[in-house]
Amino acid sequence: MRRIVPPSLLVLATVIAAPPALRAADLPAGFEQAEQVVTTGGLLRPIRFLSSDLLGGRGPGSTGDELARAYLASRLEGMGLEPGAPDGSYQQRFPMVGLKAESPRSWTFSANDKSERLAWWDDFIAASGVQQPSAAIDGAELVFVGYGIQAPEYQWDDFKGADLKGKVLLMLNNDPDWDPQLFAGKTRLYYGRWTYKYESAARQGAVGAIIIHTTPSAGYPWQVVQTSWSGEQFELPAEGEPRIAVKAWTTEAATRRMLALAGQDLEQLVQAAHSRDFRPVPLGIRTSFTMPVAVRRIETANVAGLLRGSDPQLAHQVVIYSAHHDHLGTGAPDKNGDRIYNGAIDNGTGCAQLLEIAKAFTALPDRPRRSVLFLFVAAEEQGLLGSAYYARHPTFPPGEIAADINVDAGNVFGRTSDITYIGYGKSSLDQVIDAAAARQHRTVVGDTMPDRGFFYRSDQFSFAKIGVPGLYIDGGKSFVGKDPEYGKKLQETYESTCYHQPCDEIHSDWDLTGLVEDTQLAFDCGLQLADAETMPSWKPGDEFEAARKEALAKATK
Repeated sequence: MRRIVPPSLLVLATVIAAPPALRAADLPAGFEQAEQVVTTGGLLRPIRFLSSDLLGGRGPGSTGDELARAYLASRLEGMGLEPGAPDGSYQQRFPMVGLKAESPRSWTFSANDKSERLAWWDDFIAASGVQQPSAAIDGAELVFVGYGIQAPEYQWDDFKGADLKGKVLLMLNNDPDWDPQLFAGKTRLYYGRWTYKYESAARQGAVGAIIIHTTPSAGYPWQVVQTSWSGEQFELPAEGEPRIAVKAWTTEAATRRMLALAGQDLEQLVQAAHSRDFRPVPLGIRTSFTMPVAVRRIETANVAGLLRGSDPQLAHQVVIYSAHHDHLGTGAPDKNGDRIYNGAIDNGTGCAQLLEIAKAFTALPDRPRRSVLFLFVAAEEQGLLGSAYYARHPTFPPGEIAADINVDAGNVFGRTSDITYIGYGKSSLDQVIDAAAARQHRTVVGDTMPDRGFFYRSDQFSFAKIGVPGLYIDGGKSFVGKDPEYGKKLQETYESTCYHQPCDEIHSDWDLTGLVEDTQLAFDCGLQLADAETMPSWKPGDEFEAARKEALAKATK
């Protein structure tokens, strides 16, 4: 789910003290010949099929989803890869719950004998947070809770023990970012993601939560909220965890009008939230809201093919390549009446990259020492559900997974002199991608938009949570032979017109030469890891270091 980023925003990763070095093996004989099987035609053909109207946008559980999975499985089988699912097939099937809420066209908020009505689509978007035929709020009071964060490691608690049961929590997007001494400064953490916000509200016993959208705080315009949250939403089946009835978003302008009912000013509330001493602010605004919800159970699957390692001592360990195969399906029509969200860049490109990498591995004269799993995960657009399911039900113990190399929304606009690694500075994988990039005479840059929290927005995050180091490879930013503003123009065009929109299709101006090089680099990284003497590790103090140590300890028992 990524975008093109302007070169003017390049930021090199901060130097962090490294753990014991990951000693990468020399690349084996035949590497140069194997990487040459990656071609523009080999990349374009899968993208063309997966993003065709025939597949209807590859929404989870749809016919297009089934066709995409069958296609990917057949390609893996045709390369001679072993079935990678636990049941001996190429598909790790799992259930999901589809929730299609029929939102009212307006939402009324009342205070001081006055009321304000917000309009669906233009002012608010709401989805069900419960897997039931109805989601309802009955006369609940709104409480402003700042960022809605409890982070003891940062001495931060926006709730201060307040009784918020049955309330509707109004929350700011992002996490505290105005001081580098608080949290991670401009670098957004998981605390700033919408998934955390709704989970946090549920833990407080709230009945609903409203996130205030602004383009800077979200990292994308309001139209992305509209298209991403207005159709059927999918979840893994509930397992008794806390839930809120209504998950909602409001625009900044609509929020101001709503707060005016109680004589509250948004700027003053935001300023109050910029303090560890902040306490929840009851707003005296009440609301009721009911949505009928069509609930259905469907099945989707992760698609997996395994290349068995050659070393008897290391074949039980694995390097995983991941890319999500889903997109948004069909939804609200654009100005041209197109209802199919084809997902060519997001993530037809990543699926094509994995297929070409698998082809390159099978072209090697000798198999690598560790096993390699090619994993096409489902329902990423619904909240990383397919990778979350795999992380709960892995086919290799987490302590035996060397790393996850994730590709999502690749570069289709030409060659770059650099490559972006989301997560640069977090683990010993830095050494691996640095070596691969040097072989291509390219440089590695870290996340150029750290305020958007991209590390937590794609599938390597699910692996990181179980301790597995993640290498999220994104396209470069400095386009060869192009004006420095070229990348900025690409970003603005893609984000404003085609990100999560029907126009994410193959276009005549595509140039896949850069995607070829990025794919070859990803192949290089995985081969290094598959043949290395040691396993990669998180850097000391990283948020995922403890999970890695725990996983490794279990693997050695």
